[in-house]
Amino acid sequence: MSKRLIKAAVGLLAAVSVTGIVIAQEMGEVTVQASRIVKKTIGTTSSGIPIQDISLSYGVSTAGLDLTSSAGAAALQKRVGDAAKAACKELGRQYPDSTTSDADCIKAATDKAMVKVNALIAAAKQGK
Repeated sequence: MSKRLIKAAVGLLAAVSVTGIVIAQEMGEVTVQASRIVKKTIGTTSSGIPIQDISLSYGVSTAGLDLTSSAGAAALQKRVGDAAKAACKELGRQYPDSTTSDADCIKAATDKAMVKVNALIAAAKQGK
C-alpha cells in the first residue's frame, strides 16, 4: 500500500465528512473539523471511488470555562481558533499539494465552529 494511501486512510478515519463541521457534545466539547481538497486522486476506496478530500478533527473542551462571562466566551473562541489553525497546519504539512490554503482552511473551519460556539455561549447565558 502506498504511503499516501495510508495517510489518507488515517485522515479519513479521523473525519466524519469532507467539510468543516462542529458538533457540541453533552460533555461540553466542541469538535473542530478542517478539510482540504487534494489536487490528485490519492487512492480509491474498496469500491473504486477516488479519495480526494482530506479532513482532520480536533476536540476543544469547554472544561474550566464560565461561558456566561465575556472572558470565558473569549477563551472558548480562542481555543476553537487555535484548534482550527493546528488542524489546517497539520493537513498542509501532510498534503502540501492540496489546493486549499492554510488561511482559507482556518477561516472555513473557524467560521463553522463559531456558529456552534455562539449557540453554546447563548445557551449558557440563558441558563444563568
